[in-house]
Amino acid sequence: MGLCHGKPIEVPSSNAENSVVPGNSEHAANSDATKPSNFPFYSPSPLPSGFKNSPANSSVTSTPLRFFKRPFPPPSPAKHIKALLARRHGAVKPNEATIPEGSECEVGLDKSFGFSKHFLQKFELGEEVGRGHFGYTCLAKAKKGELKGHELAVKVIPKAKMTTTIAIEDARREVKILHAITGHKNLVQFYDAYEDDDNVYIVMELCKGGELLDRILSRGGKYSEEDAKVVMVQILSAVAFCHLQGVVHRDLKPENFLFSSKEGESQLKAIDFGLSDYVKPDERLNDIVGSAYYVAPEVLHRAYGTEADMWSIGVIAYILLCGSRPFWARTESGIFRSVLKAEPSFEEAPWPSLSSEAKDFVKRLLNKDYRKRPTAVQALSHPWLSNSHDVKNLLDISICKHIKAYICSSSLRKLALRALAKTLTVVHLAYFQDQFTLLGPNKSGVISLQNLKTALLRNSTGAMKDSRVVDYVNVVSSLQYRKLNFEEFCAAALSVYQMEGLENWEEHAHSAYENFEKDGNRSIMIEELASELGLSPSVPVHVVLQDWIRHADGKLSFTGFVRLLHGFSSRPLHKP
Repeated sequence: MGLCHGKPIEVPSSNAENSVVPGNSEHAANSDATKPSNFPFYSPSPLPSGFKNSPANSSVTSTPLRFFKRPFPPPSPAKHIKALLARRHGAVKPNEATIPEGSECEVGLDKSFGFSKHFLQKFELGEEVGRGHFGYTCLAKAKKGELKGHELAVKVIPKAKMTTTIAIEDARREVKILHAITGHKNLVQFYDAYEDDDNVYIVMELCKGGELLDRILSRGGKYSEEDAKVVMVQILSAVAFCHLQGVVHRDLKPENFLFSSKEGESQLKAIDFGLSDYVKPDERLNDIVGSAYYVAPEVLHRAYGTEADMWSIGVIAYILLCGSRPFWARTESGIFRSVLKAEPSFEEAPWPSLSSEAKDFVKRLLNKDYRKRPTAVQALSHPWLSNSHDVKNLLDISICKHIKAYICSSSLRKLALRALAKTLTVVHLAYFQDQFTLLGPNKSGVISLQNLKTALLRNSTGAMKDSRVVDYVNVVSSLQYRKLNFEEFCAAALSVYQMEGLENWEEHAHSAYENFEKDGNRSIMIEELASELGLSPSVPVHVVLQDWIRHADGKLSFTGFVRLLHGFSSRPLHKP
């Protein structure tokens, strides 16, 4: 059961209205203005100007707010979550936290990172330009070496704040990830890490263009569709690269994207990997991190993967296009309840005047069922964006997971998936064609599973090894299976859940069933179906599978066909 289903605890109302879930978020680190916060668990409060009912004392440095017509009831995962996060970084006594999260005792902690100790010899530290709960960022100038004379940004993490093993590991992992993924044009450039007895210093490029958030505010709270597309393509490009490496950012928000310069067309850079972690395609993380307005529902339920980043991108897209948050409340509890239960509005201005493609793009990203959200690579191929960029195609690591499931499926399910693949639209086929081409089909137009590994290693970094994505793909590529042509590749690589998230899913399903009736449906006994699905002899198969088969001719019913597409799960059968 997720954390958010625990016993409700009353949370005092607060005027702080933004980031409840803290990270090493020195987002101003690379921007021009200092934005201190009086609250350790909060980012600056919401935009006041131009928004109805906005409090007069709100800061103009935060994401535009959205007001709901009626207040939410006061239940509350918030206190649990805040206590967990405080405990994670040693901000409270152990008995004040509700969830144990590692060792909280500072005695005996090894705070030696093995980084160079010559920071002050190589760099002159300048003024502070940003401060977060776990550190701050300063301007700096290189005194010697290849960077001599260059202005840089240096994130300083005081060792005194590292009072738990988890806090130490967070800092170590941040450096490791930055080092591994640096080089992508939409990721902040990492140069080196240093330490002394008091601090860890992370040296990065200085982005002088300010935060994406500031650009939104300077435009009156929203972007035109065309300008929003330019921003979304850059965000998705960076995130697609991270996800391929097995890195999930976990704190995507407008404050964590900086422009490299003040020029209108300057590149956007993702920053602040202090909360990032490694994750394999079949792995779920369970620690709650991120920022309240951007946190995905499954994060609050403590079982999530890279799909959580896609939700955050959906929130950013919503804000870019309409200037307000899709989920908003005056308290932490209300924010979480809104994320879990409320549906974003697409009825108020300017949504009626925006394109149907833009609305579909945002709606798909903000699907509360993480399985139905598009991946970053798929989002780049969405009709709203597909003709507005020229981004190098990346392998979508999710197809490895789907291909593995396909290969391990019964012959009957393979037939059903092939029938569904025949209903794919031109847009879907374009995405699969790009992925198939990346896998390097031979002259006969087929690929082997070994192609998965070869294609993956073309874009491999150290992060991919640390996340064990390489190990995962090695397992898939070692499975014994015949070569796949493009038609079967589409069947193997598609996600039934993602297709189920389409507005016209019913049309796809019925069309696929018609194809299945012609090509693959046949009379089948319940016992045979149970064997095909690998059900245990102890399972009451006649009860479970009776509506899967038509009584008239013994063939698979439409209900059975759809269930077969998803793959069989015996979990519900274990209920008493």
